Amino acid sequence: MPAKQGRSVGRRSVLQTAAFLAAGAPFVALRAEEAPIRIGFPVPITGPYATEAADQVRAAQVAIAEFNESGGLGGRRAELLVRDDKLDPGEAATRAIELIEKDHVDFIVGSLSASVQLAVNTVTKQRGVLYNSISQSDQIVNAPDWGPTTFHEAMTPHMTAGAVGRYAFGKFGKRCAYVAADYAYGHEMVAGFRAVGAEIGAEELAEINMPIGTRDFSTVMPRLQALRPDIVFLCNFGRDQQIFVKQAEESGLKRMTHLVAPVLLQTARIAGGAQAFAGVLGGTSYYWGIEREVASAKAFNDRFRKTYDGRLPSDYGALGYSGVRAVLAAAVKAGSTETAKVAAALAGMKYDFYKGPQFYRACDHQSVQSVFIIESKANGSVPEDVFTVLATVPGREDMLKTCAQEGLG
Repeated sequence: MPAKQGRSVGRRSVLQTAAFLAAGAPFVALRAEEAPIRIGFPVPITGPYATEAADQVRAAQVAIAEFNESGGLGGRRAELLVRDDKLDPGEAATRAIELIEKDHVDFIVGSLSASVQLAVNTVTKQRGVLYNSISQSDQIVNAPDWGPTTFHEAMTPHMTAGAVGRYAFGKFGKRCAYVAADYAYGHEMVAGFRAVGAEIGAEELAEINMPIGTRDFSTVMPRLQALRPDIVFLCNFGRDQQIFVKQAEESGLKRMTHLVAPVLLQTARIAGGAQAFAGVLGGTSYYWGIEREVASAKAFNDRFRKTYDGRLPSDYGALGYSGVRAVLAAAVKAGSTETAKVAAALAGMKYDFYKGPQFYRACDHQSVQSVFIIESKANGSVPEDVFTVLATVPGREDMLKTCAQEGLG
């Protein structure tokens, strides 16, 4: 299929009308504004990250509903086309191709894995489709993976690990070990902590890489106990994080060190329970409890509560909301769904949808945003009341690699 250069519903309408006339059918005016704006949304509906993906879908649907209720784009409504990428890069690439070539989506938002989002990005770059990724990655905003149609709503591991590492090293000590999921996310988080550790003279004792979906960490616990680190950094995700923390509690490891996760998940904490996670520290892009101080968080939470019978959104759910809402806001700003126009509107856009001020950096389309340092606490008034916000690190460009360091000039 030729590269998508300013794909628009209007062009499809012309082709459809021509087909009607060629078939001898009576002329029907197919107005572009009547066709929906279609957003492809590939996420791992099945697999170890399914809980987080389900919340991404729920929150993304909130963004779609808000857009449609506001009048859409000149009366055009939006719709979300959810696909299961099965946490597999090949599957994700296939689904992305289908979304573009069969479903004729205008944009793609999604992913919950560094390697999967890179596969989707390869497809969208080749076909000139705007893609807004909602999963952490450094590589996606680095050459050669980045492209003019690539946007990254999620934080980068360099940003996240930098904020969490500076806090943890200053509080707990400098002797550390890493337990990392053995794929891009885990490795990039370790690299982020190492960069911070190099600044303050940290001592690295071990890096232990484990496959995604590991259910038994019993061989890891004695090794870490023998090393006696001040900090064990958990560079894993989802169910893997939940299982490791529970087994660290059962083995006694948690009593002799500090467990710190660059991304401490609300979903994992709820599933793992208060006792296992007590005192675990980490970072997050969003926690619903900031609604006490942040008006946009309160508005987002209230809409989510109303839509889903009092539930509250998770961290990665909120990224689904913001990733979709940002693309639609840019389409409204551009007055168009043409790729080049929407990309130009999105690059450098300043916004506050759910957590306070953010903006897309023009040179790499990375969202610059705050990082929240959180600690697990006992259950509160609702099931999602699981963290205390210890500190807020405001979003600044100096939290990121420079675009020159990313190979983007």
